[in-house]
Amino acid sequence: MKRILGVFGVIALALGVVLSCAASQAADKPTQDDARRVALAAADFLKDKGLDAARQAFHADGPFKQGEIYVNVIDEQGVWLVYPPKPAGEGQNVSEVKDVDGKFLVKEIIALAKTKGEGWTEYRWMNPTSNQIASKVTFVKAVPERGAIVYVGVYK
Repeated sequence: MKRILGVFGVIALALGVVLSCAASQAADKPTQDDARRVALAAADFLKDKGLDAARQAFHADGPFKQGEIYVNVIDEQGVWLVYPPKPAGEGQNVSEVKDVDGKFLVKEIIALAKTKGEGWTEYRWMNPTSNQIASKVTFVKAVPERGAIVYVGVYK
């Protein structure tokens, strides 16, 4: 009987550790509010400091880049100005880029920025943290003073 209770005790302890880790990971997962807050701060930073300072700040780990949160910047024609996951892609026109479902996500981001100034869009994209395709909801903010669009997303 003691052995059975001991086994249940070990199982309960292991279950507690697993649930605790899952809760910790869920607490660390960025939210849509986080994405919006970072995008608005990044747009202000870009507007005030310019592209060179923004590129440096947005590539560095810190308030603009942490885990799956990172700041993307394109110009109004769809040229990547800042893309932290693959800086080598900066300077490329990505206006024709589609998500895995065929959605022209950059065209949608540009249209949203031009028509509303800011807002949300959703698409499926590679999560650089998990290396898996996942649904992503992204906050878009136009920075017309710089001819740029900032966007930050979180994976669902």
